[in-house]
Amino acid sequence: MDKVDCVVIGAGVVGLAVARALALQGREVMVLEAANAIGTGTSSRNSEVIHAGIYYPQGSLKALLCVQGKQLLYDYCVQRGVGHQRCGKLIVATSEAQAAELRRIMAKAAANGVNDLVLLTREQATAMEPQLACVAAVHSPSTGIVDSHALMLALQGDLEHAGGFVVFNSPLAQAQCGQGAITLVAQDGTELEATSVVNAAGLQAPALAAHFAGLDPAFVPPAYYAKGNYFTLSGRSPFSRLIYPVPEPAAHLAGLGVHLTIDLGGQAKFGPDVQWVDSPDDLLVDPSRAEAFYAEVRKYWPALPDGALLPGYAGIRPKIQPPGAPARDFVIEGPRTHGVPGLVNLFGIESPGLTSSLAIGSHVASMLRA
Repeated sequence: MDKVDCVVIGAGVVGLAVARALALQGREVMVLEAANAIGTGTSSRNSEVIHAGIYYPQGSLKALLCVQGKQLLYDYCVQRGVGHQRCGKLIVATSEAQAAELRRIMAKAAANGVNDLVLLTREQATAMEPQLACVAAVHSPSTGIVDSHALMLALQGDLEHAGGFVVFNSPLAQAQCGQGAITLVAQDGTELEATSVVNAAGLQAPALAAHFAGLDPAFVPPAYYAKGNYFTLSGRSPFSRLIYPVPEPAAHLAGLGVHLTIDLGGQAKFGPDVQWVDSPDDLLVDPSRAEAFYAEVRKYWPALPDGALLPGYAGIRPKIQPPGAPARDFVIEGPRTHGVPGLVNLFGIESPGLTSSLAIGSHVASMLRA
């Protein structure tokens, strides 16, 4: 049986960031990826937004790792020449009730260490974005966008430069957790023994962990799938910044509402919405959902023309709470929690997972070094 020091399961942005961090510690690292390429899951089906760290509960892993990861990510993009833009975003209130919520958003952000938000009047906001309709807004100058695929290629390059490697088409069937090592069994029967294993399988992480013999099932959360559909805008974007509505928790427990984002090529897209589905493979965009998009977007962009929204793509959020329940924090569990030496499970790594990826990598590497 082949033996390796560290195995990371999943070659999405988080798995690659974890593998890179371990390899930079001088450890032998192998990444096992079920697909035939890096980042084919959630990592390639999101908004590509670099989040500021505004909305998350104070002291949560989402807040801590997002704020830390944002700066790490901007620095890394500069160092590695990864395409990105610190374009900023506006959180817009379209009613007086929402305007009152803006100060609470700013207070929550400040508690997380995000101190660059600016409260804007309607006149100030529309001076920045003339097509915008609002009663007030908050400007977040440190929000940005990134080329997620270029980021993952850079992480893979760092990993390989440090001696690590990725093995594709390698889905796992099960694992046996022992005191000195963890034995991984691939679906083709191949066995591999590792000292440390990081389950960064994204949408499949709970199902995979359930097949780890020796891990108490109490430490494996159920998986739920919140599909997010995107519609692209035909024609040029009238906005140069990202536009987010004020979150309405009762309506958007699983997301932040239908917002406008722009990619590095200037293409505008709207989404994601929230559609609970039974399968992580349910990725088709239903054109009929555009009707609800028009209604939401016209609250802050009344001039959106009829017929301007085209079905784009969809992604699945790896939720670990059911529909209607408050969002859970990232779950990053190591030996101190579940008692299995050398094993770290990552569950519910949804947004802001991309922004937090480098910080998550450092966090997991520290857990396995302790």
